[in-house]
Amino acid sequence: LVAGTQTAVTSCDATGCTTESNAYNVLIQNETFKLKVKLFDTVGLGEGPEGTVPDKDARRILKKLLRDLMKQTDIHLLMYCVRGVRVTKALCRNYNLIHSEVKERVPIVLVATSLEDKRPEMEEWWRDNERSISDFGMTFAGHACVTTATIDRYAGDELKRRRTQSYHAVCQLIEHRKKHKDIVLAGETAASAGSPVHHAVAEEIASTAPDLRLCTLQRTKRQSIVLFGDTGAGKSSLINLMAGKKVARTSPDMQRCTMHWQEYNIDFGDTPYRVYDTIGLEAPQLGIKEYLEFVENAYQLIKRLDKQGGIDLLLFCVRAGRVTATLQSNYRLFHEFLCEKKIPIVLAVTNLERENRMEDWWERNEGTFDKYQIKVAGHACITTAVRLDGRHKDLYEESRVTIRDLIDKFTANEQKQTWSGGDNLFVSLTRKLKELLKGSSHVRRKDLVPHLTKGCGISREVAKQLANMIKHDAKAT
Repeated sequence: LVAGTQTAVTSCDATGCTTESNAYNVLIQNETFKLKVKLFDTVGLGEGPEGTVPDKDARRILKKLLRDLMKQTDIHLLMYCVRGVRVTKALCRNYNLIHSEVKERVPIVLVATSLEDKRPEMEEWWRDNERSISDFGMTFAGHACVTTATIDRYAGDELKRRRTQSYHAVCQLIEHRKKHKDIVLAGETAASAGSPVHHAVAEEIASTAPDLRLCTLQRTKRQSIVLFGDTGAGKSSLINLMAGKKVARTSPDMQRCTMHWQEYNIDFGDTPYRVYDTIGLEAPQLGIKEYLEFVENAYQLIKRLDKQGGIDLLLFCVRAGRVTATLQSNYRLFHEFLCEKKIPIVLAVTNLERENRMEDWWERNEGTFDKYQIKVAGHACITTAVRLDGRHKDLYEESRVTIRDLIDKFTANEQKQTWSGGDNLFVSLTRKLKELLKGSSHVRRKDLVPHLTKGCGISREVAKQLANMIKHDAKAT
């Protein structure tokens, strides 16, 4: 965007394309100034252990770059690149990493990307979220709300206008700090400075049933679908796509719009479904309170679904972009730990309206999901962007057909077995806790915690609190 040419390699795929810090000499100019700057594009933060550059290594590389530049010369500006959805603990964690290295010596500005569809104007994102950013303790010397979307033959006049507006907004940030000329661009792997359209992928978890039975259900009942995905993945928009109308509230700012779970009755023709939209989940190692809030809600939802006949399908909603460690660990928590791999799980990949062919994204990235051992029974490559026109509007209608066909395919067998619990780790833990309460077992609580830490990748402190939560529930029953 700043260079005005395809200077840096970009990718919206599931693995990063920036493997080391790269320096670019760029001339930027507008009506008021002309300036030569050196831009340092850094490795994206937050990628999983199987990624191009795992998060631990990316953080080490960024810290070394900042320290080296601080010794050799002054850094003019640090631009923190994030995808313009909701604030997360990971965003704050990365901000704290950057701020701890430069202290007050280098101004940090925020660049929020992927706002090409923001209405009425991109700047509205900042007005929506300024207070939330402050509440999270982040302070910036300036900000720019932009789109870095590639201008292709399908781009309309509005996108072209916003792209030009974005260039001037970023140039203005640089111009205001032009005493020095070294600029470092840092950010999450899903909103890296070089990517044309950035997508953060995280995940979320949602359901299970604390019982020991498999039951056969007839097609006359509503099929139960549990929808999960990270905060900001677009689950509510996906529900509206499936329903063919606005039934779920979507949120443009950084606050969760699903605090517990919401259920929606949706019919595809004469087939009835009940979709449970769950709370968005962030990285388990970053927020104990938020993580426990989700697990408790998931646990309550599963007990409720157990009474109503079980779960028919897990629908995993992800925004096209990098596969992160958080996505992988939460997939395991939900699919393996809670539901012991007995419920079919399908993937809905959103935000693909700017692919030449949406299915191309999966063909390029299927191997990455296999590498992370994220196994799904089926997938749908779609867009949930409803306010677009022209070709994108046609893709939206195509996406509705695609996601409905996927769901119908994996819930169509009238004699299929619906999962309503199992002898899984979650149930086993509950039983052991009940035995502890009765005094009939020699199992100690400390022996239960490793099941949670090893099985789900959650912290020991979270595991202890989760065990206490289930113990409390066991007393109640």
